[in-house]
Formats: sequence, structure tokens, C-alpha cells
Amino acid sequence: MLGHPLPGTGRDGGDPGPVDTLPGQNAPVNNVLCGLAANPALPPELTDRLIAVADPEIAADLTGRGDLTRAQAVALASRVAESAVALAYEGRLTAADIDPATRPDAALALLDQGAGDPAWARRFATDPVAERREKLAACPGLPADVVETLARDPRARVVAELAYGVPAPMAARLARHPHAEVRRAVAANEATPPAVLAALVTGEGLPPARRCLVCDGEETPFTHDPYCPRTDCDLPPGAACGGSHESAVHGIHLAALGNPATPAEAVAGFADHPSMLLRLTLAVRTGLPREVYRRLADDPLPGVRADLARNPALDEPLLRALAEDRDPDVRRSLAHHPRVPLDVLVGVAGTTRIGAALLPRVAAASPAEVEELARSPHPAARTLVAARRDLPAGTRDALAADPDAKVVNAVIGHPGLPEALLRAAVERYGGQVAAKVAAHPDASPALLEDLALRQPPVRKALREIARHRRATGRALLACLPDARARPLAAGHPALPPQALVELLGDGGGEADGEVVRAAAANPALPRAVMAALVP
Repeated sequence: MLGHPLPGTGRDGGDPGPVDTLPGQNAPVNNVLCGLAANPALPPELTDRLIAVADPEIAADLTGRGDLTRAQAVALASRVAESAVALAYEGRLTAADIDPATRPDAALALLDQGAGDPAWARRFATDPVAERREKLAACPGLPADVVETLARDPRARVVAELAYGVPAPMAARLARHPHAEVRRAVAANEATPPAVLAALVTGEGLPPARRCLVCDGEETPFTHDPYCPRTDCDLPPGAACGGSHESAVHGIHLAALGNPATPAEAVAGFADHPSMLLRLTLAVRTGLPREVYRRLADDPLPGVRADLARNPALDEPLLRALAEDRDPDVRRSLAHHPRVPLDVLVGVAGTTRIGAALLPRVAAASPAEVEELARSPHPAARTLVAARRDLPAGTRDALAADPDAKVVNAVIGHPGLPEALLRAAVERYGGQVAAKVAAHPDASPALLEDLALRQPPVRKALREIARHRRATGRALLACLPDARARPLAAGHPALPPQALVELLGDGGGEADGEVVRAAAANPALPRAVMAALVP
């Protein structure tokens, strides 16, 4: 079937001739069929034919189709059993379509979506397969009797999964569970009462934990090898227990510090803790005493100071102190603080590579501050404000004619810029701004063609052109020689049909497979070609 001529693909609407090296020879068949399975223009009858030959890879693409009917979903689940879970999560299958005895994973997926039969929950609550009980424990809206059954489960991981999402009364009860893994889950649950969270941090008022994941399976004292060669071992690297469940207690503290419901007074003392992870977690918390933030600002680890620098709870003196930090990551984080003083931000931008993203403080700048930044003698300040997309037309156009290429690159994507300014920017700065101009949503087809045919080619610009909605067939053909632009162009509906057919015969390498899939998924692929490709 695949070796005969494919009709209707010539540039003039005629037959392009035989395509003897179509999939199955130069390209693996699955690349073509997976692409077709994702093609939004695939006719229903061809979807049916694909379902009939689907393997797990093809099924994964078919599952995501927006036009998949319930009957097709049922047929696909019957053809490829493992697709039933994804179909359930996509809402393509209902409880009437699933037998929990033969498709337990799909039934659990429906329960997780709140669309399963409550009787299934009672069935799975006592399932002999612990992994199924664990999945059930993570489902929302379980009946009270099922929650009670799971709370008494002999497997700690099942109870822990339940503890992540139970309401306050059950969370308070599970905080006294003898297994530390359950207590760690309670510590992460934002519904856990603050007093219980404080007790999990201090240990006061709770009986000590009797077991942890380490001493469940190992003789103590034991420290898990970070490079453990055992394939059946699921202990985290470095997990340790010397009788007091050290790594488990650390995990409880880490979960509680990351829980915004944990009282500030219960966590403030961790600012000088030897654990880097605990200090990192504390650095992003709001509502702590200023003295805690001051101690964290002096932390020897740059990562802690960098996380702290983004914390919206910091006051101006601490922000100014962090602006003097020698580590560029700290200053870079400070630039993203929503209330960093504007003069501090401009100073940091002049000494630190921040990137092109619009910063929160610049986004919140007043009209007067916007004009101040736009007229600043410092290019870094003008670059900051150029990232805004709501600038007055005069300010925008002035920045687009800025003598600094970085400023122009930051503003050139602004909607509404006249094409004359876009072309002038390319003439002045060439490859430095070509990609941003090519990505401009209002770039005309003629401008995109000129950029695509520019010599020497600007690779980043070709990739932007290949995904641009206004790109022409001529521009897209010019993008095909670039390896990274090629799959993007292959999926563009303006690519000429003959080129699409030729791309379907790309070689068998990983990159070529991506191209083949993109071409097969292109809605511009003629129906006659699609029909010839489906077995």
C-alpha cells in the first residue's frame, strides 16, 4: 500500500509521482502513524482504521484527540489495554465502560477524577495489591468508611498517601501514627491544625515514632548508600536510622517548614540549622520575624540567600543589603523581588545578567517611573522597561530606535510596532534582533520571507519563522535546511503538500523521526495521502 503513488500532492494540484521510499523504508512506520493519530484533520473513518492497528505508542497519540468519540475510546481501550488509564483521565471513558476486576488501574483513574463508582472504593480499600490501596488513598472525596479503613492500613505508605489530603480531625489523629512516614505526610497537609504542626516540629505532646522506612527493612544503625546498586531498593539516597529515625525526622521538619500553616514561632529556630534543605525552605517563608530574615541574609550558602532575595516579606534595608551581595545569583533573584526599590533594581541590572523577562517591579511601575526608565542614560534601565508590552506608542517607538541592540531586542516584540521600525532594526543590528523580529506577531508574510531568505541565514530566526502563523510556503521551504526549524516547518499548515510528502520519507534518525511525525500530523496533508498511509 505504501509504495504506490500518492494522489493530490503536486504543487499544481496534480500527482507528484511515486513515493517509493515513504514510511516503512527510510522512516519507521510508527513515526507516520503516530503523526497521523495526532493530526486534527484526520477523518473519523481513518481514526477507526488506526485504532484497529494501534500499539501503545499510536494509542498515546489517539488518546489526546479532541474528536475521539466514546465508541472509539472504548474500542481503543479494548485494543490497547494500557490506554484505558489515559482515556479515563481524559474523560473519554465512564464508569459504565470499566470493569474494575479487569481494568483496576482505569477504575482507580476514574475514582481519582471523582467519576468512579463509590462501590469500587470499598473494593480497592481491601485490595491485596498494596499499590492499588495506595493509589486509592490519594483519590479525593472518598466515603468516610473507606477513609477509616485506609487509616488502619498495615502498610505505612498507604496511610501516608491518605494523610496528605485528609481534613483536620483525621490529620490530628494520624499525627500520632507510630510510623514516621505518616507523620511526614501530616506535616505537609495544609489542613493539619497549627498546634499539631508545631508538635510535629518540636515533638512535644506526641508519642515518639516507632518505625521509619529505613528500619522497616534494615538493621539499625543503617545509612543508605547514595549509589545503592540494588534495583529493588526504594530508599532515598542517604536515608539513615540509628534508632531515632534521623532522616525521617528531617523529612518531617522539611515538610512542616514548607507548610504555610505551621506557626512561625515553631520554625524560626531553624535559621541556623546545619541542614541546607531546611534553611532553603525557611528562606521562602513569609510571616517570620525580621531577625530570622537577617540571619538568613548572612547565610554562608548563596542558594539560601538567593531564595531569600525573592521573599516578598523582606523590608527595604534587607533588600538594599542583598543588592551588595557578591554572588550574581543572589542579585539576580533580588531583581525579581516585587518591591525592590527602583534605583536598586537599576543598579543590579547594570552589574548582573538578568534575562529578558518582564520583572515584577517594572510591571508595577507608575507611568512616571516608566518614562524615567525609558529616558535613563543607562542601557540596562531602558532594557528593563522595554520588556513591558503596554508602553505608550511614542515611548515604544523611541526604544525601538535605541542605539543599544539589547534595548531594541527587548522592545522589538511589542505589538503594534510599525513594520518600518522592524525592518530598520534588522538593517541596523542584523542577526542580533532578527529572531525577535521573526517572532513578532504582526510580522508580515513579506517580512518573514525576507528574513527566511537572508544570507547568511540566522538560525534562531528560521525557527521562529517556522512556527509563525503568517509564514508563507516560500518562507517555510527556506527553513527546512535548518535541523531545528525543520520539524516546526513540517507541522506548519502553509507548507506545500509536495514538501510534506517528501518529509514523510525523511531518514530514520531521532531528529528525522520528529520531522516525519510533524509532517504526518500536519492538517494540510491531503486526505488521499492520509488514506494511503493508514493500513
